[in-house]
Amino acid sequence: MRLSYIFTSLILVLRCIALVILAPVAVALYYHDYNSVIPFLTASLFSIGISLVISIFFGRKSDSFESLNDIKKGEALCVVTLSWVLFGIIAMIPYLHYGLSPLNALFEAVSGITTTGATILTHYDYPKTMFFWRSMSQWLGGMGIIVLFIAVLPQFAVAGRQMFFAEAPGPTEDKITPRIRHTASAVWTIYIIVTALEILFLKLAGMPLFDAFCNSFSTLAGGGFSPNPQSIMGYHSNLICWIMNIFMIIAGANFAIIYKSYLCKSPLMLFKDEEFRVYMYIIFVFSFLIALVLYFQNAYHIFDAITAAVFQVVTIIITAGFASVDFAQWTLPAKLLLFCLFFCGACAGSAGGGMKVVRWIFLFKYLRREIAKILHPNAVYPIKINKTILPPEVIQQILAFILFYFLIFGISAFVISILENSTMIGVTGSITSLGNVGPGFGVIGPMGSFDILHPVSKAVCIFDMLVGRLELIPFLAMLHPDFWNIK
Repeated sequence: MRLSYIFTSLILVLRCIALVILAPVAVALYYHDYNSVIPFLTASLFSIGISLVISIFFGRKSDSFESLNDIKKGEALCVVTLSWVLFGIIAMIPYLHYGLSPLNALFEAVSGITTTGATILTHYDYPKTMFFWRSMSQWLGGMGIIVLFIAVLPQFAVAGRQMFFAEAPGPTEDKITPRIRHTASAVWTIYIIVTALEILFLKLAGMPLFDAFCNSFSTLAGGGFSPNPQSIMGYHSNLICWIMNIFMIIAGANFAIIYKSYLCKSPLMLFKDEEFRVYMYIIFVFSFLIALVLYFQNAYHIFDAITAAVFQVVTIIITAGFASVDFAQWTLPAKLLLFCLFFCGACAGSAGGGMKVVRWIFLFKYLRREIAKILHPNAVYPIKINKTILPPEVIQQILAFILFYFLIFGISAFVISILENSTMIGVTGSITSLGNVGPGFGVIGPMGSFDILHPVSKAVCIFDMLVGRLELIPFLAMLHPDFWNIK
């Protein structure tokens, strides 16, 4: 790895972070919350300060942005990882101003930028500016900070390809335009338009405008932070739930496929994608089963049962973490069905986290092939997704991802279970952090808080959230000795 390339990229990223973190200042001024101007100015200056230190330390070479055109994959992975860590540290600065401890501030910041939605807040007596930042940080993290900067910075015109797929790794590299910068711009354009539409619909449904902004930011990011202490349950509106259902389903779909459907003027094109079809099938089946349980065992009215079931299934599968009801109070069968969705995730190329549906499709096809090869060992059974044969290197990468995903989950669950003396907290806390889902069960449920956790448990969750958001690939790369070959 060439340090000059890495730090040159970081200078650009830090300067952009310094700009975007000033957005809440406008909210503070609008609500005459002048005390909330200081923490965001401080965070912005801190980000600029780090970039200046790097620039001074590495001299003028760090400002030679043309050299980024030669950046390698390992260097791109390092830039993406460091960018997210630095963004988490900078994003925690405003929370310190509002009285959170350093560890809690870092937890809330990382939970925001990774769109996890797990919170350590035990009360909501904070200024609106802070709640705006909580949701905005999710909105920025939902589509990816690097993807945003690739879209707006000409310096990333060539190097952006490596960083784009380093930040949003998946089984396949989906481009929707020939140039990666145009792809990033197209993705963010869709993201902004759909967010604006949700704000409009939520406002028309009776939600206060400020809440509509915050909840829309969190919805499209697959985040889950809400300015209401009772999440979406606090609005007491089935109409709001169904509006958010529609937009959460969109947030969990592959944005590249959405863009192609828009260009072809054919929404039905989405259903030509195998992953999207399975994604919708999972939502339908689990919603139906949970609705039956709620109707027969939890004494819900039929429409309320359907609304609650669909909302919670959608919010969990896209890893948003909202709550229209306190599902921790549901009977065991309903909670077990929801727990299964903690491991699922949304579509690849979406704002959602988790394992991703496409990897589960692959896993079932792989197992089916291995079973068939027991009877026909000499036969050739290619694995296809969307009628495209997966090459051996992609198959190996997916298998490695699945193996390490469950390995990290198992170790995290073991450590947290011991520290908290609770298997339920350990298992649900680790998978909701690694899958960027948000709430778990019990005291860390939808109406609970992660503040009760041991400091080490919080640190494990912070690690899991970052690793889960980056989909393990940069983390796994850092485990190889060659990654640390510094030049």
